[in-house]
Amino acid sequence: MTVQNPASDTSAVPRAASAASPAAVPAPPSWSWRRGALILASAAQLITIAALLSANPLSVTWYSLLLAIAPVVLVAAAAFAPAPVNLVAAVAALAAMIAGIVGGFLHTGLFFAPALIVLAIGTAKLWRERA
Repeated sequence: MTVQNPASDTSAVPRAASAASPAAVPAPPSWSWRRGALILASAAQLITIAALLSANPLSVTWYSLLLAIAPVVLVAAAAFAPAPVNLVAAVAALAAMIAGIVGGFLHTGLFFAPALIVLAIGTAKLWRERA
């Protein structure tokens, strides 16, 4: 099977569409870390919610409710919010996860440790991007 190339456009009319398209802006180095933290926090939060709703449910305490509600919302804000807000959201997510891990150390708190580590690295990179 042969492929024929279409005739090239030799007209003198410039192409406005190619001139109007903006150049792609590369993502900052912290973006992949914040996105990874969002995925890990989502998985840990689903495990916590499943533990609260299981046949042998986890006791409803402050740390289980904190870990069932806050991490994904705060990490999503850290990943997708505009520049002044995402650093504040990342620090708030770190504080919420640390408090939840300390409170629920023996139950579901340790599931958030990977998300905490990845978010801490992403926050450090985000802090350096601001400086």
